[in-house]
Amino acid sequence: MLVFDAHLDLSMNALEYNRDLRLPVAAIRAGEAGLTDLRGREKGAVAFPEMRRGEVGICVATIIAGCMKPSLPVVSWNSPEQAWAMTRAQLAWYQAMEEEGHLKRLTERQDIITHRHDWENDPENTPVGIVISLEGADSLRTLDDLEKTVENDGLIAVGPAHFAAGRYAPGHNMSGRLTEAGRELIRKMDELGLILDVTHLSEEAFWQCLDLFNGTIWASHHNCRALVDHPRQLSDGQIKALAERNAVIGLSFDVWMTVPGWNREKSCRADFGADLSTLAQHIDHIAQLLGTSKHCGIGSDLDGGFGHDQCPSDLDTIADVQKLGPILQEKGYRQDEVEGIFHGNFLNLLSKNW
Repeated sequence: MLVFDAHLDLSMNALEYNRDLRLPVAAIRAGEAGLTDLRGREKGAVAFPEMRRGEVGICVATIIAGCMKPSLPVVSWNSPEQAWAMTRAQLAWYQAMEEEGHLKRLTERQDIITHRHDWENDPENTPVGIVISLEGADSLRTLDDLEKTVENDGLIAVGPAHFAAGRYAPGHNMSGRLTEAGRELIRKMDELGLILDVTHLSEEAFWQCLDLFNGTIWASHHNCRALVDHPRQLSDGQIKALAERNAVIGLSFDVWMTVPGWNREKSCRADFGADLSTLAQHIDHIAQLLGTSKHCGIGSDLDGGFGHDQCPSDLDTIADVQKLGPILQEKGYRQDEVEGIFHGNFLNLLSKNW
């Protein structure tokens, strides 16, 4: 079954982890033997061959570089100019992969229709389709950079926040509202017809964005606060508000977001029973809360600064995403509902609003 994954940090892994994603995951892991510089070394889950095996034919591929404080081990720079330069490098990598036929940038509605047809008829020879999204807006020196990236690079979506205190918005681990520059960013996104990704926003900024922004919204990689109580998760009130805006929520495969009590430095997924069925519980919570699964999708965030040790225990690589289908069917979801969660809901959102 075709998978639309609403959040993969492909370029971050290529450039900051120095992973050649054209290689199989096993080869990438072997090449990182003994490395301890970054979390997730020797435990990567995403590469082009495994995306094909898992039928991940379309994904939202990020560009990501911030200058938040405190900084992170990756995607953190000391100035907007440095962060801007890193996003240029990430876009250049996407272009190189596109020129080699591994990826294809999708920039308008017809691209989605054509690509879906091509993938379903000839998946072996069709590039993986990518929709470009900016995760965290700190790399935008001014709003002129936003216009340039839309016009020249096919940017489709923007998430104003990431971690910590950003130049435009506070991250989920902070309190507070959008900065003045952030309010201007939201207005400019509306003008340009961009999609607003509410992921990582502080709760105050989340509600402020919904008030200010009139366009299309999604939450690319989120789970449910009712099941795992953390500000990074969506409350039931936020889920209902997103549904009222016809948004789709991509469910994250990061297990600390699926089971309560996880310690990212010490916990073992086997001890928590953290498998794909726990992720399915979050999907089911949203569907039961809203009375429909039409607002549920996949936003795996695999290799988003962690490795397969922090993935569901029955998932070794992204190819195993297909195991989620039978689990949902066992919960009583019809085939068309599973297809919606796997790809249809996000594709419908794009086809109606792009």
